[in-house]
Amino acid sequence: MTQEWVPKIVDTSVPSGARTYDFLLGGAHNFAADRSMADQVEKAVPGIRDAARLNRAFLARAVRLLIDQGIRQFLDVGSGIPTVGNVHEIAQQHDPDCRVVYVDRDPVAVAHSELMLSGNERAGIAHADMRNPESILASEPARRLLNFDEPLGLLFLLVLHWVPDEADPRALMTRYRDAIAPGSHLVITHMTDDAQKDKIDTVAGIVRSSRGDGQVFPRSRAEIAALFGDFELLEPGLVPTGTWRVSGPGDITDNTEMNELSYAGVARKPQP
Repeated sequence: MTQEWVPKIVDTSVPSGARTYDFLLGGAHNFAADRSMADQVEKAVPGIRDAARLNRAFLARAVRLLIDQGIRQFLDVGSGIPTVGNVHEIAQQHDPDCRVVYVDRDPVAVAHSELMLSGNERAGIAHADMRNPESILASEPARRLLNFDEPLGLLFLLVLHWVPDEADPRALMTRYRDAIAPGSHLVITHMTDDAQKDKIDTVAGIVRSSRGDGQVFPRSRAEIAALFGDFELLEPGLVPTGTWRVSGPGDITDNTEMNELSYAGVARKPQP
C-alpha cells in the first residue's frame, strides 16, 4: 500500500531527483523507483553517498558563514526533502529571529517541509519551480518572511545542473541576482564533469533513461563561475565542494574523487 504521507498527485513509479538525493543521504522518504536509480548511480560512481554528504556539510558551513556576515534571512531554492541540518535549524540555533523560505517543486519535499515547519512562524515552504523566479519572489512565504530591500542568503545547492542550456541558466540567475539587495550572498554547488567525465556521463545517461522528472547538465568551472555574475566570490573562490573552508573531519572524505564531482562557492553582491 502507498504510504499515507504520499501526496495523491505523486507517481511513485517515476524517480525524483529530490527523493533519490534523500535516499543517498540515508532518508526514508523515497520509493522503489528512487532507490533503483540511486543504486544504478552508486554502481557507476562508487562513493556517491560521500559526495551527497559533502554537499550537506558544505551547506552547514555556508549558512554559518552567512550568519557571521550578518545575514538573517535565507531563500533556499530547490531545498529538497528535509533531513538533518536544515537551513532554519542552523540559522535559528544561532539567532531565533532568522527567517527562512524553502522552495521546491517536488510534492513530497513540500509536504514534509510543511510538516516539519508547522508551528515555526519564521520559516515556510513555497511549492514552485526554480525556473520561475518571479513566482517564488511573489509567493506567500516570501512576501511574509523576506524583505528584499535587505541583504539575504540565496542558496542553490546541487539544483542548477537540472536547468538545461536551452533554459539559459545564466539569464535565469541574472533575474535572481537583480532581485536581491546589495550585501546579499549567493551560495551555489553544481555538478561538474571537469575531472570525472566518464562517470558523470554515465550518471547523466542513467537519469535520462529513468523517465524521471528531469535531466542533469554538468558544467565546467568557468560555466558555473558565470552563474555568479559580477558578485564577489569569497575566499577560497569556486572550488571542489569538499575543500571549501573545511572545518573538521565530517567536511571531507578519504575518497578524493568525490571531491571532484561538484564545485562550491559563496559570493557577495557588491554595493552599486
